Amino acid sequence: MRRRTFLGAAAGAAVSALAKPSLTQPAKVLKFVPESDVAIVDPVWTTATVTRNHGYLVFDTLYGQTSAYDFEPQMVAGHTVEDDGKLWRLTLREGLRFHDGEPVRAQDVVPSVRRFAARDAFGRALMDATDELSAESDRVVKFRLKRPFPLLPAALGKTGTSMPCIMPERFAVTDPNKQVTEMVGSGPFRFKADERVSGALTVYEKFSGYVPRSGGSASFTAGPKHVFFDRVEWRIMPDPSTAANALSAGEIDWWQNPTPDLLGVLKRRAEVKIEGLDPAGGIGCLRFNCLHPPFDNPAIRRALLGAIDQVEYMTAVAGDERTMWKDHVGVFSPDTPLATTAGTEVLVGKRDFEKVKRELAAAGYKGERVVMLDPTDYPSTHALAMVAADALQKCGMNVDLVSSDWGTVVQRRASRQPSDKGGWNIFFTYLNGTNNFDPASQLGIRGNGDQAWFGWPKSQRLEDLRAEWFVAKDLAAQKAICAEIQKQFFTDVPYIPLGAYYEKTAYRGLTGMRNGFAQFYDVKPA
Repeated sequence: MRRRTFLGAAAGAAVSALAKPSLTQPAKVLKFVPESDVAIVDPVWTTATVTRNHGYLVFDTLYGQTSAYDFEPQMVAGHTVEDDGKLWRLTLREGLRFHDGEPVRAQDVVPSVRRFAARDAFGRALMDATDELSAESDRVVKFRLKRPFPLLPAALGKTGTSMPCIMPERFAVTDPNKQVTEMVGSGPFRFKADERVSGALTVYEKFSGYVPRSGGSASFTAGPKHVFFDRVEWRIMPDPSTAANALSAGEIDWWQNPTPDLLGVLKRRAEVKIEGLDPAGGIGCLRFNCLHPPFDNPAIRRALLGAIDQVEYMTAVAGDERTMWKDHVGVFSPDTPLATTAGTEVLVGKRDFEKVKRELAAAGYKGERVVMLDPTDYPSTHALAMVAADALQKCGMNVDLVSSDWGTVVQRRASRQPSDKGGWNIFFTYLNGTNNFDPASQLGIRGNGDQAWFGWPKSQRLEDLRAEWFVAKDLAAQKAICAEIQKQFFTDVPYIPLGAYYEKTAYRGLTGMRNGFAQFYDVKPA
């Protein structure tokens, strides 16, 4: 037996023993209702936010993002930059271990970054600028760049999807187009595959071998991550009333996304706290499949802009509670430095469905069936689908609304087959707010065809503008390019933005929540 294998096995046995709660004390369990079941557990393979949230229990990232959207070392102890910004050396923290007891090495980091970059727009931009990525030693990762890339920490610590997680080398070398199903991370919690009940329960167990970074303050995904619960149980409750009653009765501790219609009921319970954790929100998205008719035709996609009223969509999602939504939204998160209203006038004003019907016919629509995926277990996304189905039918489109759970949508949207062979034409989601701050992470605006996000649009102009943004000299130049990107976006229309939605979360008996998405370190009994 190799020495490293022997030591790893011994360490793994010790860690396993430490991970078990004391038999003399009841385990501290946090009972949580997530946005949906985790149909896919590989946080690189999918852009589903529920999988990203799962990923941050099991895995860790090289850098963390603060609530001020700065990036700080996380798994990395620090880095050096030489050769006018073209040589980066990242040194891993001491004491990092995977859940099987093996040390985290630079040799694990290199294929993990490559696999992530193969699936992620920001990661791919980093690799496009990279001449050499290698393990200089067990703890030092070297990036030799073709040109300076000051956004390197942002690419390796981004909080949107996909997650830049670090896996053991044996999993990280998996083809990026194939899912990793065995979860061995180095994060604060282990994934308990033996307790997984599809559609009902997902369990995570505290990893006693996790060593929080020293120094810094806990903020978003940055800083020390301390665990105060032995177990976290994700309990799947698709019915909102069931979740609300369970929270009110103390049967669960935390409901990630209470529906707006039940917030009033929950507010009347003094023990229930309601809070908005994510100031960035998410942009509602009607995503087209650009590979197959009818939406392989940009003119047909453009014609449908006249059928979209963002106010109608956001009202369907959150009613008249204007603190929870915004309209006049383009492709960048509202109230962020690069947000612009350029081109959004097309989504403003009274909708004329008969005019849209005529424009669709002129563009070449011939009554093709439009398979629209409707996730009924995501109330806020289901609302988008219902409004869109009605609008497109009013425009004379042959809509086939296919209802299912979100997990099924996540798997089906990956199909590139025609809709009559298991594919799709339209699906709905929310583009995570932090992904939409700039063109680096905004996966919906890519026009790189087969390498693009689900829908696979092609637009060389969008790609050229994005490349210009990376080399812009200052913020003013970046803003000007983003305005041009948005104008071109409304010409190519890879998707239609439906407004920005800011979800609330509800919990009882807890304190220590981090801003951003649902995270489970620092949370403790109140």
